[in-house]
Amino acid sequence: MNITEIASSKLLKDIRYWLLGIAAGLQTICLTLVWKADDTGHFGMSLLFLLAIGSLIWEKRDNLKFESEVLPSIVGIALIGWVLWESANLADGNIMRLLPFTSAFGVALLASGFKGLKQYWQELVILFFLGVPSVIASFLFDLAPLTAKFSAFLLHYFGFDVVSQGVFISLPNGGVEVTDECSGLDTIIYTLSISVLALVMFPVHRAKRFFVPIVAIIIGFVINAIRVVMLAIFAASDKAAFDNWHGGQASYLYGMIGIIAFGCFYWLLLQQEEKSQTTRSSRS
Repeated sequence: MNITEIASSKLLKDIRYWLLGIAAGLQTICLTLVWKADDTGHFGMSLLFLLAIGSLIWEKRDNLKFESEVLPSIVGIALIGWVLWESANLADGNIMRLLPFTSAFGVALLASGFKGLKQYWQELVILFFLGVPSVIASFLFDLAPLTAKFSAFLLHYFGFDVVSQGVFISLPNGGVEVTDECSGLDTIIYTLSISVLALVMFPVHRAKRFFVPIVAIIIGFVINAIRVVMLAIFAASDKAAFDNWHGGQASYLYGMIGIIAFGCFYWLLLQQEEKSQTTRSSRS
């Protein structure tokens, strides 16, 4: 038996590599579904979150305990089977966004059982916020009327002759309807998810953790309201600009602006945290 055969034999007997292969394969399937759905924004977010998860797993790789019992293993296999079934049927929409978390939860149960789930709390929290909140919020919240009202307020504040009725915003030469797709829910969920990712990867003082997601939600809402304001102005003055900013790649710019705005806020928060720690250290 040569060195390659010995190495291969050891790899095949190591459960960690089997679990890693299963997890990687499932997440690749989830990414493929997002790519086929042409959801560019969610695809980019998924890559970012998976890179963060890979980094966390790598750091704790030597301390993970793999001890699963029969029941959690059965539940884990069932969850993985459901993910594969939905993937084979080309799941889209809400189901598609549930698959990454479900597959990770299933693999975690298969690897370490119910008692060992706490080892993966960071990774599971990150994947939970990647997709699950958007599914829940789509059933519970209708942001369109609130977005329309706030956008109309901004237009009025800047001197426009605006009329707001429900989800309709009217200017003298045109107007817009704020549909569910334009309500800003996706932008809010993305900034909220980024805030959770930031808190996990770069923790701040416990007293500040509660306010970080709230700031992220406000940033996402305001950025989208500004987008609606611009669309209303374009609808009344420049149809070509309206078509460009309402759809296509240009519409993703606002999501990026929201994420960058939150990134600047969190960076300043980290800088303040560092200065506070330095001050406390110098006093002591």
